[in-house]
Amino acid sequence: MPDCYMNVSRILIYSSDMETQTLADSLPISIADPINARILAISEDRIIGFSADPIGEISMQSGVDTDTVIARIRAMLQAGVIRRVRQTLLATSLADGALVAWKVPAEKLNDAFDFMFREDPFSGHVVIRSTDGNTTGSAYRLWTTLKVPQGYSIERHCRELLKLVGADAFLTMPAKCLFTLGVGHVRRRQIEPGSMSDEPAVVTSTDVVELTPEQWAVLVVLKREFTAVELQRDLWSPRAAEAGFSKQDFLRIAGELSAKGVIGRFSTFLEHVKPLTTGEKVTQYNALYHWAVEPGRELDAGRQVGRFHIMTHAYWREGGPEFGNVNIMGVAHGRDKQLLLDHKKAIDAHLEKSGIKVSYTNVFWGGRSEIKPSEFIPVEYERWCRKWNINPDSMRKA
Repeated sequence: MPDCYMNVSRILIYSSDMETQTLADSLPISIADPINARILAISEDRIIGFSADPIGEISMQSGVDTDTVIARIRAMLQAGVIRRVRQTLLATSLADGALVAWKVPAEKLNDAFDFMFREDPFSGHVVIRSTDGNTTGSAYRLWTTLKVPQGYSIERHCRELLKLVGADAFLTMPAKCLFTLGVGHVRRRQIEPGSMSDEPAVVTSTDVVELTPEQWAVLVVLKREFTAVELQRDLWSPRAAEAGFSKQDFLRIAGELSAKGVIGRFSTFLEHVKPLTTGEKVTQYNALYHWAVEPGRELDAGRQVGRFHIMTHAYWREGGPEFGNVNIMGVAHGRDKQLLLDHKKAIDAHLEKSGIKVSYTNVFWGGRSEIKPSEFIPVEYERWCRKWNINPDSMRKA
């Protein structure tokens, strides 16, 4: 293409981007704005699975026209109110994962936090937690979620991280199954203690599934975050072209991935605890609830906990003696600490009413936190190992 046409093309693109930015600058970006709140109440966690038209789905469920949905999400993303827009995956079905609690010397705690967040792409949620008093497991201050690609060992990865950050000990707690997984902080603000669904939560398996090469190719581009410029009604045609597929084939393969249970939701993510660029806080407190129920009742207990509307996560994980033999865990967020304790009190009462005995319970409160998607692509894992002078083959499962 002649240089003159290239220059005109660049000018047109630049002009279009400037118009988009000017429009975004003129729109409300507060999550308290009525239209933004309607959009976010749906876009945070109501578009379940894979949708060929997620923008249209948000529009239909929120009652806001599609052009406004695109403009408002774009404006909030450009302003940093929304931190990312992406198709989420159920990574528990794609890679081995665990919640990891770390015992780190106090003087190394913040540096360890920074390393997990900035230098380990396989650690997702990174949170410093505390308890109300010196209770079971309170010495474990740093908590992370971890995924490693299929074929690699979580324990071996953690042993390398332990050396890299100078931790004293770690405890891995893989999820045996999930009972609820979502976000929806905006709509959860209005939930009263005791509010729950009519039926117990559905149990979701964490078995790892195998994918074909073409499914992996679609998955890699499917999961990447959208920039503000990419936000349009037809989100998937550019991604299909990038992956080397027609849109029809791309949608077919994405449907196969959804049928395999590896697709989570299309979501706009807000900061959990950190103030937004508007100065607003979506939530103030992050509570990790612990319950130890009698062996054999884990599924019953998890399905009861997972039915409460306040819960963003609920799962069966074994904490062992260090954590009072806890086996049911769940996360709730809110702007009032006492209200979160009232929510837990309602769940405790319901478990008792359901005939489920709890031998131990606790709350671990989140403080400093950072959240990013966990990487799980094998080639990225090999690259990370070489960066830190680790032989990738030594990290494989025995």
